[in-house]
Amino acid sequence: MNRISRVALILCACFVSVAWGQQPAGICSNNWTEFHRANMERWNPCEKVLNVDNVRNLVLKWHYATGGFVLSSPAVANGVVYVASSSGKVYALNAQTGAKLWSYQTGGDVVSSPAVANGVAYVGSIDGNVYALNANSGALLWSYKATSSVYSSPAVANGVVYVGSGDSNVYALDAKSGALLWSYRQFSYMNSSPAVANGVVYVIPTNGNVSALDAKTGTLLWSKAPGGDGYSSPAVANGLVYVRGVSALNASNGAVLWSYTTGSYDSSPAVANGMVYIGSYYGYGGAVYALNAKTGAKLWSYVTPKYVFSSPAVANGVVYVGSEDSNVYALNANTGVKLWNYSTGGVVKSSPAVANGMVYVGSNHFTSVYAFGLK
Repeated sequence: MNRISRVALILCACFVSVAWGQQPAGICSNNWTEFHRANMERWNPCEKVLNVDNVRNLVLKWHYATGGFVLSSPAVANGVVYVASSSGKVYALNAQTGAKLWSYQTGGDVVSSPAVANGVAYVGSIDGNVYALNANSGALLWSYKATSSVYSSPAVANGVVYVGSGDSNVYALDAKSGALLWSYRQFSYMNSSPAVANGVVYVIPTNGNVSALDAKTGTLLWSKAPGGDGYSSPAVANGLVYVRGVSALNASNGAVLWSYTTGSYDSSPAVANGMVYIGSYYGYGGAVYALNAKTGAKLWSYVTPKYVFSSPAVANGVVYVGSEDSNVYALNANTGVKLWNYSTGGVVKSSPAVANGMVYVGSNHFTSVYAFGLK
């Protein structure tokens, strides 16, 4: 193969990888394209604007009223914020101004967080459908009907959309056509969001079991029961799967390496720089925990007045998380010291997304999505 052919092949592989949500080595994208982010860690290693020194200068840049509670996590791609609402609508908003670009009305409430790949926005609805919408226009490209509500947030990898359903199934759908590739039935509702890494799909139904499925065939590779029911989704990093509670499992065989009890099973873990972050109940209030990713040793906790159902987002040394006390918090990722907070006036169960010097999160106050940036 001559040099030109090799270069063309490499470029082609990179374009395909970017198109279907997998970030090639050496390329840093500051998008936050789905609930877990494309790296399945809820960590944005490409964010360079916001940091521990200037995050205290965050101010509200805009908020947009969606007509329903915003419980899902926003997705950010190419200057557009995609967010869903209990009004049943999916919105595309200008990331800098909040101006509405388009909206699409589904047949039911939408708690699912959008996933954006290759110019398509994917989202589930409690009407039982998974929708694929043109990311530029909002036009419906296809929909797939499950047999029960879809609270799960889709994950997209290698041209396949993976999503769970209240009918206890995990579905793998062709990202271009919506054709069913395979489904795997769990023993309980599948309301959490799949995580896809290294050819494996990791899922947690509400009964607390963790299953690893072959991403191409849906074949069960292993299943473990570390305990705890809830809606938490797994995170995958450095050969480990982090799940509710928190437990760290060997990604290859499911062996439980360590566990730490936080008292809550709804917040999903974020992993960054050798640390795991998760929200929790704490007596009659809430807390955010930071644990050593290898050992599970507690490094710090930050107590909030009310529960933390929101899943943390990590970027450039800062942890962002919402709370039922109406606040969005920014904490020092190494120490847990509060650097900034903002009261939205309503419960914040939505999980933040951080990209391009902005923080996006939903709130029940005025049924809005909020955007924060530096003064």
